[in-house]
Amino acid sequence: MAYKLLTPGPLTTSDTVKQAMMIDHCTWDNDYKTITLDIRKRLLALAGVDGTDYTVVLMQGSGSFGVEAVLSSEIGPEDHLLICSNGAYGKRMVQMSERLGLKYTVYEVGDCEIPKASAIKKYLEHQEDITAIAMVHSETTSGILNELEEIAALAKENNQLFIVDAMSSFGGITIDVKALDIDFLISSSNKCIQGVPGFSFIIGKKAEIEQRKDYARSLSLDIYGQFKEMDKDGKWRFTSPTHTVLAFHQALIELEEEGGIKNRNLRYLANNQLLRTKMSDLGFEMVVKEHQGPFITSFYYPKSFPFEFDSFYYYLKERGFVIYPGKISELECFRIGNIGEIYPEDIEELIRIIAEYKEMLAA
Repeated sequence: MAYKLLTPGPLTTSDTVKQAMMIDHCTWDNDYKTITLDIRKRLLALAGVDGTDYTVVLMQGSGSFGVEAVLSSEIGPEDHLLICSNGAYGKRMVQMSERLGLKYTVYEVGDCEIPKASAIKKYLEHQEDITAIAMVHSETTSGILNELEEIAALAKENNQLFIVDAMSSFGGITIDVKALDIDFLISSSNKCIQGVPGFSFIIGKKAEIEQRKDYARSLSLDIYGQFKEMDKDGKWRFTSPTHTVLAFHQALIELEEEGGIKNRNLRYLANNQLLRTKMSDLGFEMVVKEHQGPFITSFYYPKSFPFEFDSFYYYLKERGFVIYPGKISELECFRIGNIGEIYPEDIEELIRIIAEYKEMLAA
């Protein structure tokens, strides 16, 4: 049975994105390499930068591969990384840094709180050797959207490398990479641009990539190596996920046809606001009270009627929708995403099914 994914990616894609994958391509073919070059050009434009100071490096693997590529290629032996964490994906950066043997410090707050520039400033005052700051923008553990502006300004003021995991936000909300002076932004093919899983991408400063070219601790995750090869004519160093690349290229075209990031954000906001309002009407309480992002929302298990997540999950799935279990370990909650090829009428149908489920339990 076909169903719609109410998740933060992989997500429901358009029929035309799916159809784009029906063509087999050779990685050496000039037509395919031209598509890779066009993807990189389009991503620069979405980030608000050009090819003078920034470049785009496409990297095989999921978003975590892209994050690990940045940490393993751009954080050198003399660097000290400050990791801001308020969820599972900040914690994953910590795990990567530990495995890589990086020098790092963790600034951690609760899953429903956001990292504060004022707290980071104190870390910088007490540990003057900190050279880089890394953080997640949209933390889908809870659905919270972290603020970038003040932390970006602090990094710039102190001449620190600023690394942003924008996995679940890039393409769904405007991020002015140039104005924020972000050194490395990482995202993935299967998130707000609405492609399918298979590769991540890094939007990074050319000067930093060149300056740090000898730091890579991995052959296949070497950002400099991938950049130099890809910059020649669009060829990936090693076998690329050709069908995923074609789907992503089509998804970029469809993002432009929708009216760009601004209009896509408006659709996501409409979906999210409708979801939150209607779920509240049904007696479901949101976990995140402030800084709720427009991509995925966490809800507490209801107390007003008998509720068991597995039966709820399968009830929805049998009727065409798949949601996410909760990821906040100490809370009983679940998550509903509203990105991808999802529209307000889909949210209305979901709410109708949930109301039906609630009535069934009450009978």
